[in-house]
Amino acid sequence: QVQLVESGGGLVQPGGSLRLSCAASGSIFSIYAMGWYRQAPGKQRDLVAMITSGGSTSYADSVKGRFTISRDNAKNTVYLQMNSLKPEDTAVYYCNKGDYFGPNSMIPTGSWGQGTQVTVSS
Repeated sequence: QVQLVESGGGLVQPGGSLRLSCAASGSIFSIYAMGWYRQAPGKQRDLVAMITSGGSTSYADSVKGRFTISRDNAKNTVYLQMNSLKPEDTAVYYCNKGDYFGPNSMIPTGSWGQGTQVTVSS
């Protein structure tokens, strides 16, 4: 069973940056595809970025060119660097492991953590 703990959220002004971290424990991290999801109030949880076990990445159109996902298998951690943040990026961000079906296609298979709140506001 993989446990996932997200961190790094906060309040940032439009145009600012944040780096989210997701620490995984309890299983073999490196074999999994990993994804970052977000859920705004009243909306569904959507995949925004994912990275395969081999390091291939894909992004939702809304964040392409602004967000970068990466992983450090030695530290069992996946990151989300978020630049040029917009108010519409405001959401709770979650990470999860999953089954990879192609670019921007991943079925989450782990238990959801608490997430980390990102608020973009002036």
